[in-house]
Amino acid sequence: MRLTGQLAEPLLTFAAVSVARGDRVLLQGLTGAVLPGEILHIRGANGVGKTSLLEVFAGLREPESGAVKGPDEATQIHWIGHRNALNGALTPFENLSFWCELQGVPGDGIRGALREFDLTRVADQPSRQLSAGQQRRAALARLAVVRRPLWFLDEPLSALDDSGVRHWLGLLAAHQQQGGAAIVTSHQALPATLAGLRHWELA
Repeated sequence: MRLTGQLAEPLLTFAAVSVARGDRVLLQGLTGAVLPGEILHIRGANGVGKTSLLEVFAGLREPESGAVKGPDEATQIHWIGHRNALNGALTPFENLSFWCELQGVPGDGIRGALREFDLTRVADQPSRQLSAGQQRRAALARLAVVRRPLWFLDEPLSALDDSGVRHWLGLLAAHQQQGGAAIVTSHQALPATLAGLRHWELA
């Protein structure tokens, strides 16, 4: 399977990539590129290998075969998995502060990111007290704390209400317009009007 796009310097390339889970090969022969301004929406049934492929693209899992080339620096990518990776005893502000410390980035954008994701009212409450949608927003707020060119997002719309989905789509569109790219797994459809959107159905 080959993905093609416009002539531009890719943010991610992959050649003859195969993905396995245990001794079972899920996907094989994947070749293509993700260019600045593109949003690659990976779809498919449960168990087909969407998350495993995303982990390979993000450098979190070795491919069974083939090669993946992404940014040279981990600081150029955002990874947000289907789990929120929040400490329930910490507030959203404290969770983001801890994330910034681990990443070695300044935390001066945290309050703005929480405001952008409509979390100001609960910013200083323990995360375990937040709703599932609020917890997902707190995880996604990392995208706004530090801007990075390439996003890997596993089911980012999970637990979000209509308002949260609209807000996230606006952030994604702004990211795309600034030349960023994203690879997104989601069972939910993304608007066809979203510029640079490509769909990839795994079977």
